[in-house]
Amino acid sequence: MSTPPLPLDNLDNRYQPLAARLRPLSLGEFVGQDHLLRPGKSIHEAIQKKQPHSMILWGPPGVGKTTLAKILATACDYHFESLSAVLDGVKEIRATIERARFHQTSGSKQTILFVDEVHRFNKAQQDAFLPHIENGTVLFIGATTENPSFELNNALLSRARVYLLKALTVADLEGVIDSALKDKERGLGNLNLSLSPTQKKILARAGDGDARRALNYLEVLSDMSDLENGQRRISDSHIQQVLEEGSRRFDKGGDSFYEQISALHKAIRGSAPDAALYWLARMLDGGCDPNYLARRLVRIASEDIGIADPRALPLALSCWDSFNRLGSPEGDLALAQATVYLASAPKSNAVYEAFKAAKQAVMQHGSLEVPLHLRNASTSLSKELGYGQDYRYAHDEENSFAAGENYFPPDLAGEQFYFPRNSGLEIRIKEKLESYRSLDKKAKNKRY
Repeated sequence: MSTPPLPLDNLDNRYQPLAARLRPLSLGEFVGQDHLLRPGKSIHEAIQKKQPHSMILWGPPGVGKTTLAKILATACDYHFESLSAVLDGVKEIRATIERARFHQTSGSKQTILFVDEVHRFNKAQQDAFLPHIENGTVLFIGATTENPSFELNNALLSRARVYLLKALTVADLEGVIDSALKDKERGLGNLNLSLSPTQKKILARAGDGDARRALNYLEVLSDMSDLENGQRRISDSHIQQVLEEGSRRFDKGGDSFYEQISALHKAIRGSAPDAALYWLARMLDGGCDPNYLARRLVRIASEDIGIADPRALPLALSCWDSFNRLGSPEGDLALAQATVYLASAPKSNAVYEAFKAAKQAVMQHGSLEVPLHLRNASTSLSKELGYGQDYRYAHDEENSFAAGENYFPPDLAGEQFYFPRNSGLEIRIKEKLESYRSLDKKAKNKRY
């Protein structure tokens, strides 16, 4: 049996970016993820005992998902195969499985199959891996930036442990930068490049938890550095220029997107205008569609403020209109204005809850008929049938309120969905409705 051909990406390694050259080769070089890799934890024990297991590595970009899979394969003496759900199709998957089967039948090594961006494979493609996992052809390691519970098949999840990898801290990234500056074999040590502590911290913060991003910035800056007295230095202006061309981590359709919009909504609901402004700025900075944000602000005005401040909804709509007239960046200020107003306004979800309760009553009771006295007697026939009979015109009653009148179908008479909160205008609304209910009660007592 001949060995299947190796993938093309193994044929030419003459040039590699700094981030690729500095990829950790052992657990001792790995930065971060102490919650998974310290002694006693599952992955650490799997490496120590050379007994790896199938797993899903879930976390943001640049935290070491691919690196960890390669370290596992090396430490446990497994053959390593890699697929990308973005780049590879059926042909590449089949060829990879064939190579794994060759290694299995020849008795040389077991294979770890690493699938990057596994969530981008559809359900059928994910299912295609199952028999090869079951029969031991491959030990499966998937990497994803998305929540596996939503994006991966239950069958695949049941055969793999899920590990959450965290974004690297600023201190972690400063250590990565230091290693790159000192390493003469794989890093920039031969350049005699110098960064001040402040510059290092700025670069680490700009990395935004992503080692790859921080090293990419550093590599670009190394090319821009100036030679002064035998030492290369990076100017603050160069750092500013490079960082302005980058952007914060933000996935318009992924977990990061939903996490940030959730944080914005909850900050406004929690009456925290400063935090709300921060999340608004984060999302705009990351490239979120401003119209989506404006639409969400209108929803918040109705859901979380409601009648406690009736001005909130028209103000949110007005700010949305202002943004569309001005465009970005001038119109961004209108979104900021709406955000601060909504966060500072009195809060009530009473209308939101009342509408949910009313919809539930409709589902529960079905199509109850409209009481005769509430029907419009628009024809002689409808009058003969009693439509509108005994209806009391509220404006003819004292205080324009027909005490004791029922506007529900009989089966729901006396039902209450709307419970005003002690917040903003709803304080007065609550007082008024309570007085009406008191009048209703007195009228019914007189009737009986």
